[in-house]
Amino acid sequence: MPDSGKMLRYGVFGGTFDPPHLGHLILSAEAGYQLALDKVLWVLTPDPPHKQGHKITPAGIREEMVKAAIGSEPLFEFSRVDIDRPPPTYAVDSVRIVKAQNPGVQVVYLIGGDSLHDLPTWYEPEVFVDVCDEIGVMCRPGDRVNLDDLLLRLPKLEEKIRFVDAPLLEISSSEIRERARLGAPIKFYLPEFVYKVIQKYELYGLNSE
Repeated sequence: MPDSGKMLRYGVFGGTFDPPHLGHLILSAEAGYQLALDKVLWVLTPDPPHKQGHKITPAGIREEMVKAAIGSEPLFEFSRVDIDRPPPTYAVDSVRIVKAQNPGVQVVYLIGGDSLHDLPTWYEPEVFVDVCDEIGVMCRPGDRVNLDDLLLRLPKLEEKIRFVDAPLLEISSSEIRERARLGAPIKFYLPEFVYKVIQKYELYGLNSE
């Protein structure tokens, strides 16, 4: 149970989660541990601005998969912050809403190393950095992050950035979808109950058994 004498720290772990896999669980757990988070909010993006024109599983089914993935793990919580508002949904607004819903809580936005490089292209990136209490960057082993250019464009980033040493996980949602399409095994890339949801709806070309 969190110490009532300290400020609570919530991580915001956003994504399309199509599907959520073991890599997502491991990364979010590592971020929770290394950044001393009291809770990691899994924020499902229903209509990602950067994936317009791509075929995406309906948000309701992805919500079912995320809830199946996180189960009753006390560190994790499903958040509807991006579902209960009209698109487009941007990270800066997600952070604002999470803060409004949880007064006094420190909000740490979790991103991957690739997203860190792309941060200047995000919607209102300066404001995003400003509203985050911290930005947790989950780096793969051997990643080399050159902050010089980023800090020229987003100088406040220096005081907000925190690095998470992430294990090397060669698992991605796109790879899982492609493997399912080709008939390759995907069962052991996924939490058991997520696999059952995929079977139930015959997602990604996977036939039910």
